[in-house]
Amino acid sequence: MAKKRRPQTKTKPQGAASDAAYPVVGAREPCPCNSGRRYKACHGRAAAQAVTELVRRPFDGLPGEADWVALRELVPAATVELHLKDGLPDGVPSVTLATVLPMAWPALRRDDGSVLLGLQNDTASGDLSRDLAGTLQRALSAEPGTPVPAGDASADGPRLQDLLDPAGAFAPVVHDGFEFWIEDAQNATGEVAASLERANDAAIPTARLSGVESAYWCETPEKNHLRWVMTHPEEKLLDALARLHAAGASSLGEGTRLVGSFRAHGLTVPVWDLPTSVRADDVEKPAAAFAERLAEALANEAPLTADERRARSGLTNRQVTLS
Repeated sequence: MAKKRRPQTKTKPQGAASDAAYPVVGAREPCPCNSGRRYKACHGRAAAQAVTELVRRPFDGLPGEADWVALRELVPAATVELHLKDGLPDGVPSVTLATVLPMAWPALRRDDGSVLLGLQNDTASGDLSRDLAGTLQRALSAEPGTPVPAGDASADGPRLQDLLDPAGAFAPVVHDGFEFWIEDAQNATGEVAASLERANDAAIPTARLSGVESAYWCETPEKNHLRWVMTHPEEKLLDALARLHAAGASSLGEGTRLVGSFRAHGLTVPVWDLPTSVRADDVEKPAAAFAERLAEALANEAPLTADERRARSGLTNRQVTLS
């Protein structure tokens, strides 16, 4: 269930010299601002301590809440077109959510006026939705061709739920790498191409299943995983998972097993270990069948049996909280 480090990168703004570089910066490496400190103690550090009460489900009420959580915590490289309630301002052809941006920029206004909003950044308050909304507002008014720096969101400022169209589709596109950073990535050469390759090498291969909602397959050296973000109430979901586990119905096929779950932004994320031979396409049908079994288990209101209680205890003992 461990996550590979998010790529932290360095570059010049869009529109700057064509030999702009994108080297990966690890947490323990020198900060690219040349301060002499490690990245994690400098620009990689959160801008400030939380100054507002923690909002445990910051994406509640947004289309695709579970996918917002997955893109924030699980997926290295993905983008989603965002739809604003009041439409796009003049001069802004599109707004795109991106898992991470070069140099961990909070946002970027491209040369053509389009906006990229970074999701996997440290934020200054306890309300991730409000922080992202503040960044988005700054990006919409930024000069084209410039990155948008971090800033404190107003305590009474809007949240994403106030800015985004609740009827707008939320359709993540998972990428093999970070070519979406560069408008002409196919023709990148020299240090740009080499640095982009380093960033891509830091990303775990990931795919979103098409047959069920918010389930993501990923490949790691020793085993593969399926991590499935679910919006069911946690206690009810754990009961249902325990019923299936006790009945021997919690796997996704031969050699797979449900190993536990974690919490992220108020949602529960069950995790399965998969053999390295099991690819994303291989798990589509088993996941759809599991979803049907889970629906039946969720509808079961009977008290847990002794075996089911033991199974539930095992699942909760392995549960961790990411955020």
